[in-house]
Amino acid sequence: MATDDTFLFDGGIAIGVLLILLGGIAYVVTGFASVTALIPSFFGIAVVALGWIGRSTGRRRLAVYGYGLLALLGIAGSTRGLADVWTLATGGTVESPVAAGSQAVMVLLCLGLLVLAGRTFRDAR
Repeated sequence: MATDDTFLFDGGIAIGVLLILLGGIAYVVTGFASVTALIPSFFGIAVVALGWIGRSTGRRRLAVYGYGLLALLGIAGSTRGLADVWTLATGGTVESPVAAGSQAVMVLLCLGLLVLAGRTFRDAR
C-alpha cells in the first residue's frame, strides 16, 4: 500500500462526509419527496466506514478495494446526471434539476475517490 495511507483514508472519509451531506441536502431540497435523494448518503456512509476500517485495522487493502468498487458503482449509477446538467446548462429542461445536480456532484466526488484508490494501487507496484 502507499506510504501515505493517512492521506488516503482521511481523504476518503472527507469524500464520504461530502456524499452524506449531498444526499441530505438533496433530500431536504426535494421536500422529502423521495428516498432516492439519499443514495449519495448511503454511499457516503459506506465510504466513511471503509475509511475508519482502513485507518484502524490491518485491513487497508480491503478498504482500498472497497473505495474503488464504491467509486465505480457511484460513477456508473450517476453518470446520467451529467447529461441532464448539460441539458440544463444549454437551456433545456429535465424532470428533476435537483437530481441532475446531485448526480453530477456524486460523479465528481466518486471520481476523486477513484483517483485516491488508483494512486494507492499505482504506488503499491
